Amino acid sequence: MMKIFWVQKKWFTVLLHILFWVVLFSLPSLLRPTDESHSRPSVPAGFFYQYIINCSTWIALFYINAYILFPRLIYQKKYALYALTVIVVFIFLFLVNWLSFELLIPERTFQFAGFVFFYIFPSLFILASSIAFTMFRDRLISERLAKEKENENLKTELAFLRSQVSPHFMFNVMNNMVALARKKSDALEPSLIKLSSLLRYMLYETDEDKVLLEKEVEYLQSYIDLQVQRFGKKVKVNVQMEEIDASYFIEPMLLIPFVENAFKHGTGLIENAEINIELKAKHNVLQFTVGNKYNNQEGEIKDKTSGIGLQNVRRRLNLLYRKAHTLLITNKENRYIVSLQLNLH
Repeated sequence: MMKIFWVQKKWFTVLLHILFWVVLFSLPSLLRPTDESHSRPSVPAGFFYQYIINCSTWIALFYINAYILFPRLIYQKKYALYALTVIVVFIFLFLVNWLSFELLIPERTFQFAGFVFFYIFPSLFILASSIAFTMFRDRLISERLAKEKENENLKTELAFLRSQVSPHFMFNVMNNMVALARKKSDALEPSLIKLSSLLRYMLYETDEDKVLLEKEVEYLQSYIDLQVQRFGKKVKVNVQMEEIDASYFIEPMLLIPFVENAFKHGTGLIENAEINIELKAKHNVLQFTVGNKYNNQEGEIKDKTSGIGLQNVRRRLNLLYRKAHTLLITNKENRYIVSLQLNLH
């Protein structure tokens, strides 16, 4: 959905304020009943001019309280000083109203009861509206700043999590290269070519917030090929990646930890080691499943990096996709299966 940036412009806010005051101060005329059968007595022009002065003082009261008195006194817990200041302001407003009445409507007698009803009560309403406006405005500002801070913290955390993925992954890939070099395998050269393509992806593509799912799948396939070259016939690897039906985008390097974890814990002293990988993306939904056999009785000693991948991807899923994903992990009958369903929108 396209964002309406002009709504956030300062000129738009000023226009709304002007429209509000024009409508508010036009209400007496708009709500006055129109009865053409009876002639109205003429109203001195001084009343109109004094009403304009009163409206001006109400506007001044609103903004002086909203931007000066309330923030500087109430927020600083100077309640007594605020009350005293408001009383002084009201005395000043009384003087302005009285002087304007005497100067503009000399033929009429100033009545205090009329002043209270037609000026003090509206002034109290304006003051209350100013307080409500100030609290609402400052609440919105504080929430916006908190949201911006949260977003910056999320960006920082995601950058940190992504930086954790690369060294952990590269550590495993370099072990593959060492194993091939020791065997003096002819697969070393094509493996290095695949490794260079992986590095190119990690350096130039993963700086983006999102990447094409097709590129992520190519990256995943290259990693699987490297692992297959490393283990050869020791591990049976079944890969089913269906053709993607649209140009979807995904967080980079989000799927690799599942495959990495399967090769790490689904190989070694495991009889008939087998890893199954399935991926399909249709109708805006990605379904990704990785399963491997494991030896439940094997006393595996985990290193310090054990579990980084899955912990990492869990955190990234919670940060980026929240309620738009389902992650199921089953561990039974010597089989470890991870199933991820992701809403790509």
